[in-house]
Amino acid sequence: MKRIKGAEEGSNGSPSKSPPEVHKKVRKQLSEDPEAEDPEAEDPEAEAGSDWVRLPQELLLHIFQYLPLLDRAFASQVCRRWNQVFHMPELWRCFEFELNQPASSYLKATHPDLIKQIIKRHSNHLQYVSFKVDSSTESAEAACDILSQLVNCSLKTLGLISTARPSFMEVPKSHFISALTVVFVNSKSLSSLKIDDTPVDDPSLKVLVANNSDTLKLLKMSSCPHVSPAGILCVADHCHGLRELALNYHLLSDELLLALSSEKHVHLEHLRIDVVSENPGQHFHTIKKSSWDAMVRHSPKFNLVMYFFLYEDEFGPFFNEETPVTHLYFGRSVSKDVLGRVGLHCPRLVELVVCANGLRPLDEELIRIAKHCTQLSAIGLGECEVSCSAFVEVVKMCGRRLAQLSIMEEVLIPDHKYSLDEIHWEVSKHLGRVWFPDMMPTW
Repeated sequence: MKRIKGAEEGSNGSPSKSPPEVHKKVRKQLSEDPEAEDPEAEDPEAEAGSDWVRLPQELLLHIFQYLPLLDRAFASQVCRRWNQVFHMPELWRCFEFELNQPASSYLKATHPDLIKQIIKRHSNHLQYVSFKVDSSTESAEAACDILSQLVNCSLKTLGLISTARPSFMEVPKSHFISALTVVFVNSKSLSSLKIDDTPVDDPSLKVLVANNSDTLKLLKMSSCPHVSPAGILCVADHCHGLRELALNYHLLSDELLLALSSEKHVHLEHLRIDVVSENPGQHFHTIKKSSWDAMVRHSPKFNLVMYFFLYEDEFGPFFNEETPVTHLYFGRSVSKDVLGRVGLHCPRLVELVVCANGLRPLDEELIRIAKHCTQLSAIGLGECEVSCSAFVEVVKMCGRRLAQLSIMEEVLIPDHKYSLDEIHWEVSKHLGRVWFPDMMPTW
């Protein structure tokens, strides 16, 4: 009985008040203070015993920003105050439209009724917008329909993301260009544009430049077959604030590199090039060393990221002279000869990923790369082979600057010096941290 009695008493021995009594006391204090406002008086729909209505508006807005769209909509029906927060402009500056067909995709989708409400009430608030669509043409056309209605907004970023091909490439070109032009014309401060795998063309890029040349800083447009080298050159000539650019190799030219290296242009930070072969035996042009040199002189710290998806006999034009590549990814099989040229002509290399090579060990090539590429800090090896002794030598030459080392266990070939059980100790010693080769999961 004493415990129960003690639990009912406060620290001063007086009986503690039950929650309803405390609530009444707070309401009495608020009513006695002429300057105090009772949040529940503003919203008679709130429950008498709820403290949620007392949350500051800034905190409610912060909470709403973490909620999925559908949960936001449900929360907005709780009370008048939450509904007001739901419609605050700050909540609609950044938004991602998810457009998927239930019959062909398991991904969630933004409800059509919510999309209508957003366009009706919040289109002029949208600033950072992205569209995530599945592979269906219907979803891509729905994205174009939404873009066509954004006539009262001034976007700062726009991203069109296809979770699977073909998507936007299956939309009639005129429909897509018309929708994109609406955004280009009405958005006078567009700074970031991601339109990979879309039917964008040269005339639409001219509209982009005419309205957003002073603000555009990032442009990603890989796999855009209707854009010519002249079209991307127009962008480089007029958008002098461009800092990041991603495109296919067929759009890269000496003229483009010289335009990006002009005195009017800011220092480029990232240049990503996708080198993709659509058909075996495809021919690729060569970029002059003088053009790369001009780029390095103008932007000495820029990152050149190159993704190669070529057949072995298509690497002829590459790495015969010094190339300022920093991040190099080989998605298909690459020959020993090509990797040897990389070791000789890529002194700025920071990251190297080889997904496949064959059954001939890459000992000499990797040692040469480690010797000449003094900034190398990340290596990934997949379906290829290297002896344990050569691998230890590579790690010893690179030392602790190797922040990332992802090597499949099947890559390492035991020899007279090291077995698979011993190599992780030797590598860990040179890295200054515990290291193990990656294991192929089995399930």
